[in-house]
Amino acid sequence: MIYVDNAATTPISPEVFEAMKPWLTEHYGNPSSIHAEGRKARTAIEQARKTVAHYLEASIGEIFFTSCGTESINTAIKRSVLDLGVQRIITSPIEHHCTLHSVEAVKRDYGIQVDYLPVSKTGQPDLDALRSFVSDQESPTLVTLMHANNEIGTLTPIREISSICQQAGVYFLPDTVQTIAKYPLSVKEMPVTFLAGSAHKFHGPKGIGFMYINGEVKINPLIDGGSQERTMRSGTENIAYIVGLAKALELYIKDRYARQKHIDDLRRYLAGQLLSAFPGAHLNGDGLDNTLYTVLSIAFPPHPKNELLLLQLDISGICASGGSACTSGAEAASHVLEGIGGDPDYKTIRFSFSHYNTLEEMDEVVRKIKAILG
Repeated sequence: MIYVDNAATTPISPEVFEAMKPWLTEHYGNPSSIHAEGRKARTAIEQARKTVAHYLEASIGEIFFTSCGTESINTAIKRSVLDLGVQRIITSPIEHHCTLHSVEAVKRDYGIQVDYLPVSKTGQPDLDALRSFVSDQESPTLVTLMHANNEIGTLTPIREISSICQQAGVYFLPDTVQTIAKYPLSVKEMPVTFLAGSAHKFHGPKGIGFMYINGEVKINPLIDGGSQERTMRSGTENIAYIVGLAKALELYIKDRYARQKHIDDLRRYLAGQLLSAFPGAHLNGDGLDNTLYTVLSIAFPPHPKNELLLLQLDISGICASGGSACTSGAEAASHVLEGIGGDPDYKTIRFSFSHYNTLEEMDEVVRKIKAILG
């Protein structure tokens, strides 16, 4: 089996699993308990919080653990409306569904005004339109845009967007779920209101994430019931998974540049091989230089076997994707490709990589696709 669907989820690193094991088998205290076992669990959580805060150059009081990036983004959007008085949200039509559906929900439930920025053929949001939108804002406004698109990998200039939002006095939530650990992200250098992360995107366990909430902003919890996470998220903390998230983040940061070079070399090699083998094929997104280095989205020209390409790859032992893994269990039309004006007669496959992938695997992927479409 060749796994090239790392934008959907990554394999958990063995070192991460080893770090988690004691908290699944030996240390079972509730971190809210005041006895020794409880204090030990609390210490582990706070150490993990320090790891995340250090990475973001944030205060530990600004980091809160959640179940995933989706929960973090839902919390930021919905509580901005309820607690910060946000009456207008500016986003784009090619955001992840956790953003789009949350925005649609607050529009439906609270009558929030929603403005969608035009996007280019490569998936870049129109920053002139953004400047125009925020220049005439008359009510509290939230801007939410992806750092890297999960389907086509396009990197948006979030530092420039942060500056635009800061100058206009509007709130900013960049969706950084695909880019946490993969790039340096400092909230000192790039002021934002919220950030979101999910451990399973950087070789940690599924079911654990975090959110950054700027210390100058005060919102209420999305989940009520207790005083956990400094009263921001009720429910007994998932200690083992929190430890796993921090360990995965540490490992990725420690080896980031070596991993990036290895992965980007594989991505560029596969792109070159496929574009050469299939005249008329093209890359979705903003080329190879301004896209997330773990993602390669390639559109194959019309072919009688296109519709079964993803299925045939699966049968051949290659795990890839047609787009986001979060829409349904079945292959569905991509709102991202539609949003950038993609040709529906072309067949897009998203390959996404990790440092565990090899050059030999890329050669095998090319051979399999040639055999299917030959």
